[in-house]
Amino acid sequence: MSEHDEGRRAFIVGAVGAGAVASTALVQTAYAKTQKAKAPTTKSPTAAEAPAADRAVETFDGHGVFFNDEHAATVAAFAERLMPGAPGKPGAHDANVINYIDLALAGAYADQQDFYRRGLAQLDAYCRKSYDQPFVKLSTAQQDEVIGALEQGKASEFEFPTAQAFFNTLRAHTMEGMFADPVYGGNKDFAGWKLVGFPGTQLYYTPADLASKQAFTRAPIIGLQAQVKASTKGA
Repeated sequence: MSEHDEGRRAFIVGAVGAGAVASTALVQTAYAKTQKAKAPTTKSPTAAEAPAADRAVETFDGHGVFFNDEHAATVAAFAERLMPGAPGKPGAHDANVINYIDLALAGAYADQQDFYRRGLAQLDAYCRKSYDQPFVKLSTAQQDEVIGALEQGKASEFEFPTAQAFFNTLRAHTMEGMFADPVYGGNKDFAGWKLVGFPGTQLYYTPADLASKQAFTRAPIIGLQAQVKASTKGA
């Protein structure tokens, strides 16, 4: 990992901290609103219509629910530069962030499908104009230059979405995929939570746990799926 990557990682982890899991609530709210807005139906949902939370066990194999292979590779590479991995330090690839974003765009974030299609087309046009190669074929240094140009709004070829809007959305979705509950398809094996030392949404905390100022280590990391299984057994 380069000093640039290490600096980016340190900044993100420091800015996120245990508070990163607040994104879990945001994602849950998004899915809840989506499902509430849907009209009742008597037919069984297809794989593409089913809530992403119900399909989080699916593993992205290059053929996503929304992305084609080319777009999936581009978003995955983009996310990895935003949250680069290193030995012992999981990144976007390790957390399966691409699976989270793909499922979200097929479900709660379906209204952003055109945003992504247009943004990815413009990203490809900008990269080919500037480097004669698509984003995934660029070196990591060149990819960082592209991402920096988007962040600063200096990338040409962008109209809708704007370069900054596209960057901000991919960054937000990458962070959600890193730190939201694994039930939504990302944060594989609790990679993001382990990175910031978050123990998961535990079933309960003792008075001593609540009073302690030390990192919570009493029980293994658990997510929403574990809670559902536990409550079902107890019923």
